[in-house]
Amino acid sequence: MSAYVYAMMGLFGTMVQISASLLQNGFTDWHCHLLPGVDDGVQTAEESIRILDAYERAGIRDVWFTPHIMEDIPNTTAFLRERFVAFQLEYTGGVHLHLAAENMLDSLFEERLRADDFLPLASRRLLVETSYFNPPYNLHGILKQVASKGYFPMLAHPERYVYMSPQDYRTLKDMGVQFQLNVPSLYGAYGPEVKARAEHLLRDGYYDICGTDCHREGAAQRLLQERLKKKIVRQIPVQGL
Repeated sequence: MSAYVYAMMGLFGTMVQISASLLQNGFTDWHCHLLPGVDDGVQTAEESIRILDAYERAGIRDVWFTPHIMEDIPNTTAFLRERFVAFQLEYTGGVHLHLAAENMLDSLFEERLRADDFLPLASRRLLVETSYFNPPYNLHGILKQVASKGYFPMLAHPERYVYMSPQDYRTLKDMGVQFQLNVPSLYGAYGPEVKARAEHLLRDGYYDICGTDCHREGAAQRLLQERLKKKIVRQIPVQGL
């Protein structure tokens, strides 16, 4: 098949490559695990730099490192800031780097909440997550406490929480909780059920920002190669906040 035919298929087809559409619009990755050696994400600076170089070529302008903070990975604010500064000294690329964290709503979170010790996203958005299978005790109460401290709760990848019903999502939005989409959910990286949830939440306008939640170079390569329906790409909040 000729290059011209392939071009026409891309022009009139319903699918577009993510790297040739979504990422070239000044995409901001609000959620990833590319700060090396601090959690279950990328472990070496070399791998992080390769991913960031690929992101820059694809058109990504800003990346927020959001390492886990949870009972099993009890990162401290001081430690993460130290590692972030060290990585910035090694990285010479053109992507703008920022530091926040992904906070599990567990007992450690409650301690940090009392101490007001957080690494928020821009505009005091606090990225939080729960278990995929069960909500934490007093979920709504904890989120209200977050708001009382002057933060805006931002729920990471709500499409991945199998315990949540459509009414649960509606209740959270009515409370002022914002939602962060994992782009890989839309091409089935976490299975068909998560994909369907993500499509429904996107269609209903629930998402405020999006991210890659990238943990590995292989996942980044897949992201750049995958394709999505044009109508889905048009609905994704590219920058947000």
